[in-house]
Amino acid sequence: MSELTAERDTKRRSGDLLSLKAAAAKKYYAGALCARDASGRATPGATATTILGVGRVVESVDNSEGLDDAVEVPIEKGIFRFANSAGADEITAADIGTNCYIVDDQTVAKTDGTGTRSVAGKVHDVDSLGVWVDLR
Repeated sequence: MSELTAERDTKRRSGDLLSLKAAAAKKYYAGALCARDASGRATPGATATTILGVGRVVESVDNSEGLDDAVEVPIEKGIFRFANSAGADEITAADIGTNCYIVDDQTVAKTDGTGTRSVAGKVHDVDSLGVWVDLR
């Protein structure tokens, strides 16, 4: 493409919402941590090494009996509070700004579980109710 020679109507998206095709045989609950698998499909957060946190499920979607791409999952980007792990994997204020890792669709951990967990997002804050994860 060459440079512009006139005004251009450049379309805009806020970036707050996205929709991904669902992975086969999965159920997505509203409020759950959602990830993208290696094929670009939505998958509920889980201990795995081939996914990446992308946001929070906006509304429940049941593809438990469906094939890949049978339905779409609405996902919201932003900063959300998820449950904190315990023990050596508990996230503290000292971890703010670092990556946290997916344990399941509602829990994050401080470490990758010796190479068994994928990145959820960045620790934005920690309080007594959980970990605020930046999924933007």
